Amino acid sequence: MLVIKELHKSYPIGDSSLHVLKGINLSVEEGEMVAIMGSSGSGKSTLLNIIGMLDEADSGDYILDGLPIKNLTEKKAAVYRNKFLGFIFQSFNLINYKNALENVALPLYYQGMKRKERQEKAMFYLEKVGLKNWSHHLPKELSGGQNQRVAIARALAANPKLLLADEPTGAMDSNTSYEIITFIQQLNDEGKTILMVTHEEDIANMCKRIVRLRDGIIMEDKIINQVRIEQHV
Repeated sequence: MLVIKELHKSYPIGDSSLHVLKGINLSVEEGEMVAIMGSSGSGKSTLLNIIGMLDEADSGDYILDGLPIKNLTEKKAAVYRNKFLGFIFQSFNLINYKNALENVALPLYYQGMKRKERQEKAMFYLEKVGLKNWSHHLPKELSGGQNQRVAIARALAANPKLLLADEPTGAMDSNTSYEIITFIQQLNDEGKTILMVTHEEDIANMCKRIVRLRDGIIMEDKIINQVRIEQHV
């Protein structure tokens, strides 16, 4: 599904440079749920940005679903992101003046899908996340947990190969956090591959594998016994 070999990334700082990723080697199989952890400056956000095709490595290989990701134009990167990836952000990144249905349908618009079809598909995914009855509500009319579910539905709408979650529960209370991660676990149970950046140990333990970064190097990569919370989502 995802293979990274000897990935390096530096950023210029004045007359010198900051070496952020120092030869990262990482593979993620289809159906895995992987947490990436590390303190601020460890390189986890840079790694996620490269995997998300929002940034490009200086050297090394990145292969996604058998396709080398390298030297992409901005237009090509956008096409690949829409085809392969679904994004879930801490801040939701919903459009405030569009309702839940319109927000979920947005990536389908960029795929060129006809209006009726994308609305039907968007409603299907809103129902999947338990928000069918809130389809015409604006983000300001929904709770934080509901907005994150809208964002998850939007990420799922294009049927991505890989879901990338960047601190998806960072702005939530504990109960809402567990509710969202439990739902993400359910998506993983259905076969969706998930890569999640988090700084929360309890949230990471709800994944199946934890990769720990420090100073741009993978210090630990281990399979764990996944914690599951029994509750209705």
